[in-house]
Amino acid sequence: MEFSWLALLLLVPLIYVMLSVFDVQRASYGATAATRAAGRAFIIVPAGLSEDEARDRAFEAARVAMKDQGMELSPGQLKITCDPACLQPGSTVTVELDTDVPLPLIPDALGGERPAIHINASHTESYGDYREAKGDG
Repeated sequence: MEFSWLALLLLVPLIYVMLSVFDVQRASYGATAATRAAGRAFIIVPAGLSEDEARDRAFEAARVAMKDQGMELSPGQLKITCDPACLQPGSTVTVELDTDVPLPLIPDALGGERPAIHINASHTESYGDYREAKGDG
């Protein structure tokens, strides 16, 4: 009998910690894949498309990568910066994604915001020195 209670007292927190770790790992993998996909989608934009269209393509690629991991992506979570200019030879594109992963099984009835783990991912792609400039540049 004592063993059953002890097992219950130890296994329930262990299972909760494992669920939390799996959620954070899933979000971390999704964020990494999303920044990489967005960087590549931005760089390979077809000739004649504007920088805004390249950003839209990058966001859509990131959204699909996050959706593969069961997460939603809002436009405010993805940041795309270019140095020195976008879609120009020799430039680089950096994609950053910030998101929060709420801890599982915590009801909203407790009030306030749900506790969450912050996830941040970043990926940099180079446009290339010997490529033709694209977009409105």
